[in-house]
Formats: sequence, structure tokens, C-alpha cells
Amino acid sequence: APHYADGLAEDLAALVAANAAGRGHVVAAATTFGRNFMPRVAALLDVGQISDVIEVLSPDSFVRPIYAGNAMASVRSSDAVKVLTVRTTAFEPAPAGGAAAPVEPIPAGPALGLSRLVGRELTKSARPELAGAKIVVSGGRGLASGENYHKLL
Repeated sequence: APHYADGLAEDLAALVAANAAGRGHVVAAATTFGRNFMPRVAALLDVGQISDVIEVLSPDSFVRPIYAGNAMASVRSSDAVKVLTVRTTAFEPAPAGGAAAPVEPIPAGPALGLSRLVGRELTKSARPELAGAKIVVSGGRGLASGENYHKLL
């Protein structure tokens, strides 16, 4: 449906929430996109959202960072549907050639018209994007010189 083309959170959250009945978990990547619509899904389902999951302990228990990553919290949810965003870099990729998940077509919901996309702007930076990095090496004054930094690498 055309009203999903821009990925507007209101329309997408309503679609996901309407199709969450009978599901145990609703999961999205902890990206800007996932963080935009998943809290709305949780609100529509009247359940809590568990953000930035880095480990799954059981179907209802998860580990997530707190205090800017300085501590880890083990979280258990008793909600009928668990709404999660996961940090994808914390998990190993699925093995190639593994069993495919079933794909179920669902009907589009109505356009809610609560928001509209005005425009897109690409932000350019000379610095690398670190959010998706598995390993980040950082050096500071303790290395004393650029030469020592290259030894660290």
C-alpha cells in the first residue's frame, strides 16, 4: 500500500499491532527505524517494550544495557506479547542455507493520515558510523603518539 512507502511510524505501528494477536514476540532491529515505531506498537498492545536486547535468556527473559552501557540488566516480561528491539551486532548471523522463516501475506491497514513525510536529508560526515561496528578501537593520550596507535592495531 502506498501509505507504507515512507515508513511512517503511525501507519506501520497500527499494522504491526493489528497482526500481533497470537504471537509471542514482535521484534525489530534497534535502529532509528525500529526505535521509531516499536514503542508505538507496544503502546497499542498495552505492553512494555524491551529495548536494545543483547542476549536472550529464555522466551520471557532478556539482557539489555543500562546506564549508557556501564551495567547490564536482566529483564523478565510477563506480557502476553513481548515487544523487543535488538542490537543486531550482539548476535551471530544465521547460518547460510538454514531453514527459511515462513512468510505470511497480510492485508494493508487503512492510511491513518496522522503524519506525512516532508523531506529527506542525507547527513554526510567524514567520521565513520560506529553504531554497526562489531569492534571499535580507541586510543587517546595514554598511547602518547600516533606511532603507538599503529602498534595497537
